[in-house]
Amino acid sequence: MKKRIAILICVLCLGLVAAQDKPKVGLVLSGGGAKGFAHIGALKIIEEAGVEVDYVAGTSMGAIVGALYASGYSAKAIDSIFTTINFDQLIADELPRSAKTFYEKEDSERYALSLPFDQFRMSLPSAISKGQNVYNLLVQLLHHVNNVRDFNHLPIPFFCIATDVETGKAVKYDKGYLPLVIAASGAFPSLFDPVEIDGKLLIDGGVVDNYPVESLRQLGAEIVIGVDVQDGLAKREELKTATSVLLQINNFRTVRAMEAKSKLTDIYIQPKVQRYSVIDFEEGRTIIDYGEKAALRQWKALEDLAKKTAKPKRKKKNTVAQNLKIDRLILEGNKNYTRSYIRGKLRFKLKDSLSFGKFQQGISNLISTNNFKTIRYRLQEELGETVLYLDLKENPSRTSLRVAAHYDNLYKTGVLLNITHKKLLTKDDVFSADFVIGDNIRTNIAYYIDKGAYWSVGLNSRYTNFSNNVRTSLLGNSFQLGNIQVGQLTLDVSDFTNQFYLETVFREEFMLGAGIEHKYLSYATETIQDNNGNKILFEDSNYGSLFGFLRLDTYDNKYYPREGVYFDGNMHWFFGSTNFTGDFEPFAVAKAKIGIAFPLSSHLSWRLSTQGGFTVQGGDLGTLDFIMGGYGNIKINNEVGFVGYDFMAFSGDSYVQASSRLDYRFWKRNHLFAIANIANIGNDIFEDRTWIGEIRHKGFGVGYGLETFIGPVDILYAWSPDAKENHLYISAGFRF
Repeated sequence: MKKRIAILICVLCLGLVAAQDKPKVGLVLSGGGAKGFAHIGALKIIEEAGVEVDYVAGTSMGAIVGALYASGYSAKAIDSIFTTINFDQLIADELPRSAKTFYEKEDSERYALSLPFDQFRMSLPSAISKGQNVYNLLVQLLHHVNNVRDFNHLPIPFFCIATDVETGKAVKYDKGYLPLVIAASGAFPSLFDPVEIDGKLLIDGGVVDNYPVESLRQLGAEIVIGVDVQDGLAKREELKTATSVLLQINNFRTVRAMEAKSKLTDIYIQPKVQRYSVIDFEEGRTIIDYGEKAALRQWKALEDLAKKTAKPKRKKKNTVAQNLKIDRLILEGNKNYTRSYIRGKLRFKLKDSLSFGKFQQGISNLISTNNFKTIRYRLQEELGETVLYLDLKENPSRTSLRVAAHYDNLYKTGVLLNITHKKLLTKDDVFSADFVIGDNIRTNIAYYIDKGAYWSVGLNSRYTNFSNNVRTSLLGNSFQLGNIQVGQLTLDVSDFTNQFYLETVFREEFMLGAGIEHKYLSYATETIQDNNGNKILFEDSNYGSLFGFLRLDTYDNKYYPREGVYFDGNMHWFFGSTNFTGDFEPFAVAKAKIGIAFPLSSHLSWRLSTQGGFTVQGGDLGTLDFIMGGYGNIKINNEVGFVGYDFMAFSGDSYVQASSRLDYRFWKRNHLFAIANIANIGNDIFEDRTWIGEIRHKGFGVGYGLETFIGPVDILYAWSPDAKENHLYISAGFRF
């Protein structure tokens, strides 16, 4: 028995010695942006050949792919992850509309350009993207190695390179919080903001060492496999832009460095991806294939290496973490924003199981406020609990200058200038002032104390005016024109509205609120005049009202939604007036709109909506009736758009409307759409049941839309078989 045990011990020792004698294999992956997709294809072939890697090193995209591989993902799993990501949205830090409150949605969908404006000085952002979406994704993908702070303890030991932007020196990271470290390594200058770690401001490691093979050798790698997706030097006919010349200058150093680095590489894999740029992420599938082809050219060398270094295969990870539980929240860096504000924005409860989608939605809610330059966080296990350390870098700029432009058939041309200032009187507040210069001068001044899911407080003062030709039949019914015999006239409308309101979010998507309102209304015309030559006033009154509202908006796009649900219901009780017409009695106006959008195919979507409203009143007051017609403008009071008719075409104290819109999207941001709408409107239509009888108004339209940086541009040709009318509506820019 003792003899058998001794033999077994000897066999184990010999096996251990033999294993130790096998050469260590290192893998180095270069930077290259989108061209780094080729690393994935190369890894798939390396795996198929049976090579087990002992060390992984990378820079920039090579660091990201390398970290995922070192953390245990198979090459096939990484392929699946990368080819399902929308990199345009990821890099641009596009946030879903659902991440924003109603106030923030309206705010973000009104301005084309926003610039910091502090101490009367304007500044430009340091990069196109904050890198927040990339960081969120990395945290989720690497959640299974969340507690590993020494990268030598990963399934495969790993390190990456970043650049200290202040000293210009390379910084090697083999310890730390892995998602943060590789985010720093991939912070391509001008594309992503620099990343701060332990007081160092870091950018893309490719600036100083884009192929860290020397450090890999020093770590103990005896045989090195290298995948190089860097550019060579371009020919003169390719140097046609300033960008291409700058890249050529940067590549001087890289090309010279690779002469020595390639000699330190035993199996050198160089995919032919020179034709692609660092931002050609939409070509990911093709670039991965080029990586496979390049690695296949080294198949014999890889196969021989696998035999020479035969080792047990590591168990690979093929799924991404979908859920987590956060037990405690520790805030770092918040000076101007309270814990209750931040908790209210996160919208998830501690100690509850939640999906990564819901968690990232909470982070997006915070980012969408624009109060934070970056939000970096780490999840850490402490005494059996998961602790979320939230490191908030507050936006140093408290003031911004914003600009927009718009044209439509009603308000005509307008240029919007806005000044926004945060923390004016207290923490969590924002002051915003809009001034519209153009054919119709308008203003919109707002003060808002944002408490997230708690009760928020708002003050708003808006002045609007416009002129439009209307038929006197409309005015005769609604504004008591009398026996004046004029076919149509130009109506000048002025509205000055002031509101104080409270609102809160419940069930995460619904907005509930109530408030008090003062409104001054003026309806006048100079088409006809009184005996003294003065314009005629149809309305010149102040009103006081109480109001309440309930809203839901999960549309993925305000103007061209492909999916989501919309609901907006509100009621005003007008309790007092200066009574210009002499027949005021307290009355109430209630209205609601509901819509749903859903995709029919990858390019075609359908939106259905219906709305209605009614007035409960004692006097015959028409100035706040529902008025229908037109397309492409903002709506005030009880205006309702209706395709096929001119603006302010018909009115009544109650109405019901239904509409259908088919939208075909092509070339990413281009749209062809068709609209059909029907309506019944009149006085007391719900009481005499005429609303369910014959359809009184019908309209149809076909149009083209384009999503631009200044907002949507729509051209819609519409007609009505009832009125024998046709109209061409043009709406360009965000509507304000």
